[in-house]
Amino acid sequence: MSTVSGRQPATVAGDNTAAAAVALAATLGLAAASWAIAIWQMSGMDMGVATSFGSLALFAAIWVPMMAAMMLPGAAPAAVRRARTGGRARAVPLFAGSYLVVWAVTGVAVYALYRPHGSAAAGAIAIAAGVYELTPLKRRCRERCRESTGPGWVFGLWCVGSSVGLMAMLVALGLMSITWMIVIAVLVLVQKLLPANGLFDVPLAVAIVGFGTWILVAPASVPGLMPAM
Repeated sequence: MSTVSGRQPATVAGDNTAAAAVALAATLGLAAASWAIAIWQMSGMDMGVATSFGSLALFAAIWVPMMAAMMLPGAAPAAVRRARTGGRARAVPLFAGSYLVVWAVTGVAVYALYRPHGSAAAGAIAIAAGVYELTPLKRRCRERCRESTGPGWVFGLWCVGSSVGLMAMLVALGLMSITWMIVIAVLVLVQKLLPANGLFDVPLAVAIVGFGTWILVAPASVPGLMPAM
């Protein structure tokens, strides 16, 4: 029995599988390359809470590869779903590109709002990030970020909403810190791939709040928070 277009179901399934494989390889390959670029660019730039972003052009040159490195691995399932729709791998670049544009625009907001700050601000932001992890808005955004099948920019908006607390913490602790970049990237990836689970989410939120409290109480004892004298 043929499909409406006259193609056999087995052929369509094969095309969809091939498109999904190409989408997965391309997404993860771009993420890997972006990690290499981001680590190379950020090496030696971490100043903790005293980090300065420099010009907008310099910031953008660092932010965009960083977002591609951190956010594309978790977007791979969505890219695969997109490719399976009609077996078109060529739909993935537009999806991934518009997804990254959302994160690039978010970076403009970060650049406009950011100022070098003290440990008190970093601790307060970390505590707020921990509290945000348990809000209904966070749960809704996380759910849609995991399951959205719409355009890349819509997917991106949901994912920004899901990760905004963790990303604010990264910015507050030291955006140029490779260590914190890796930690936050792992948390973002886990939350994109796994459904909400109180057994993991509540201890994580409590740990983040506890970490923020540690920063407020004893900032000098937090590795990498304060610039080396």
